Amino acid sequence: MEGGRSVEEINNLIFKLGIRSTYQGFYYLQYALHLCMLDERYLLSVYKSLYVDVARKYNTSRDNVEHCIRTVVSNCWYKGNQAFLIKIAGYPITQKPTNGEFIDILFHYLKAQDN
Repeated sequence: MEGGRSVEEINNLIFKLGIRSTYQGFYYLQYALHLCMLDERYLLSVYKSLYVDVARKYNTSRDNVEHCIRTVVSNCWYKGNQAFLIKIAGYPITQKPTNGEFIDILFHYLKAQDN
């Protein structure tokens, strides 16, 4: 992947959150973060733009992308490294974040690593 963060940096962050590559959502999230790093306007239209472009790459539907990312968000929140997620969010999180919020948190963490 060119531009933004490398695949390894994105993967390392996702792994650190306790999300494994055995989930299809891992790959959807990885590519979604890559797209956001290239153009952060995707964050303004997660369902209508970001999921559509991820779905196009993986030859699936945006609803499937949404579902699979929701699965990995739940996996992170209930079985993964919730403490790390809260730490990198920079604000209190008291309930499982939405997909859009989760992607936003990871995006801003990756972007801050550039500085």
